Amino acid sequence: MKKYNVAVVPGDGTGPEVVNEGVKVLEAVGNSCGFELNLEYFDFGGERYKKTGETLPDSAVEEFKKFDAIYLGAIGHPEVKPGILEKGILLKMRFMLDQYINLRPVKLYPGVWTPLKDKGPEEVDFVVVRENTEGLYCGTGGFLKEGTADEVAIQTSVNTRKGVERCLRFAYEYTRRRNKDKTLNLCGKTNVLTYAFDLWERTFHEIGEQDYSDIKREYTHVDATCMWMVKNPEWFDVIVTDNMFGDIITDLGAMIQGGMGIAAGGNLNPDPGGVSMFEPIGGSAPKYTGKNIINPLAAICAAQMMLDILGEEKAAKAVEQAVMKVTADKLESLSAKKMGYSTSEVGDMVAEYAVSFS
Repeated sequence: MKKYNVAVVPGDGTGPEVVNEGVKVLEAVGNSCGFELNLEYFDFGGERYKKTGETLPDSAVEEFKKFDAIYLGAIGHPEVKPGILEKGILLKMRFMLDQYINLRPVKLYPGVWTPLKDKGPEEVDFVVVRENTEGLYCGTGGFLKEGTADEVAIQTSVNTRKGVERCLRFAYEYTRRRNKDKTLNLCGKTNVLTYAFDLWERTFHEIGEQDYSDIKREYTHVDATCMWMVKNPEWFDVIVTDNMFGDIITDLGAMIQGGMGIAAGGNLNPDPGGVSMFEPIGGSAPKYTGKNIINPLAAICAAQMMLDILGEEKAAKAVEQAVMKVTADKLESLSAKKMGYSTSEVGDMVAEYAVSFS
């Protein structure tokens, strides 16, 4: 039986509750599909920071490198200043583990409400590939004359040929594997950000012509991308973009697929031996902690993504089918308190359906 070593970081607020349901589904489908998960739990998050002043030590990052994947619940504590945990844990893991791809499926499941008029699951089904370790998020810049009337703040977007090309190559390969419309759309701002996106656009076409002639190439400015995601989401198959624009359009994507209760993402290092991290997109929702009313589907979808990236495609497909069955036939809403079922009951249903579909 194949075994996977998975580091589990339940995190803050409702993170542990939704992770419990994800683990429940993973173990159920693992038993039916013939693989085993060895789980090791880590307590990084707000409570640990409050007690020790520690976010994520370098030794923990080195330990994470020994795992096949990382499964994260949520990071964010109401008693910790915003930015401390996000930078000290999430961004540190992404950068030190070189998780240079953020992968965000935008898929509307049956029975899920979308704010888009006259759009359904057939129209909302695309993927965003976001470069995850460069751009404005590198932290390059600083202040001049801080705290004075003449203060200057500079934040520099760093884009390297290596970083851009490896992101684009992943996006091309993913488009080919997805095998839907076989269309890759570069989202940028070439008319204003003439240096950074000149590099992106040149590299996009160079490697597309050389190695991916079977993939259709398109380009859209980021502002137009936002408009078309709302008006005609069916136009998109796979979108590839930089760190900042990716951060923005994926939140728009989460809303058109039904909200944060269903959106999941992966921070990937797809290189041999690389370790990737999977998480629900929504926050820690501390006001719902311990009430067994939070929606766990985003965390379960993150677990499904983890299975797919690990190569357990049969299990991943079974989990996705189970989620679709629950959204179509069971839930009254994706919102906390309004699902018609408790957090644990939703996890039970998905686990049961996943076994039956596998």
